[in-house]
Amino acid sequence: MMLGVAVWEPVAVLLGVVIGGVAALHGLGAWLRGRQGALESGPFSGGLPPAEHAFSRFHVRWYPVTMIFLAFDMEMLFMYPWVRVVSEMGTPAVVEMFLFLSILFAAVVYARREGALRWA
Repeated sequence: MMLGVAVWEPVAVLLGVVIGGVAALHGLGAWLRGRQGALESGPFSGGLPPAEHAFSRFHVRWYPVTMIFLAFDMEMLFMYPWVRVVSEMGTPAVVEMFLFLSILFAAVVYARREGALRWA
């Protein structure tokens, strides 16, 4: 019977350390947090008073622009490693990159045709 308690003793000690650490971090956070009130809105963006809330919604026309930006961002993400290996791989790497760029260009042409690039 004594053998079973000895096996679980390190687990109990570790559990106590974890609970004590969580309690200490919670207490430290409550101590550092300070007051619990809402923040007052002050001037920002060049010192002008805010005209709307910081979490206000954006107009729906910004979402297609965001998607186009992400497409070009992904293009750059794939082009950086490509630059490192293009000299070793040779012509097939160049062909593959131009194929990738042509697919992205086709997506931009489609977005333009659908009116995603129009602002009004």
